[in-house]
Amino acid sequence: MAGIMSRVLDRRSSDQRDADELQQDSVKAGCGPISSCNNRAVVTIHGELRSVTLRPVDGVPALEAEIYDGSAAVILVWLGRRRIEGVAAGRRLTAHGRIGRRNGERIIYNPRYELDA
Repeated sequence: MAGIMSRVLDRRSSDQRDADELQQDSVKAGCGPISSCNNRAVVTIHGELRSVTLRPVDGVPALEAEIYDGSAAVILVWLGRRRIEGVAAGRRLTAHGRIGRRNGERIIYNPRYELDA
């Protein structure tokens, strides 16, 4: 039982280190934390894409990507796009747009973005 608890605690500390690193990268990029972004504000956020999914919206293709900065996540949605070169899970980027809410989730439609090198 002690081995299981040790692995759980090691994983939590690893996850916290990853979140801290993402928050530091966000500050270096000149962005504030996603968790402090107000609804309907124009924001610039920086983080890592955790997932990228094609989800049609009313028959129109829409590429969705979840970006996480260590404090919170935002769904980025590009309407009319099936694929964007370089936008893939695990990639870090900076996105700019108006933040809103959809079903309780933070969301930005058609954001401008810059991929990290």
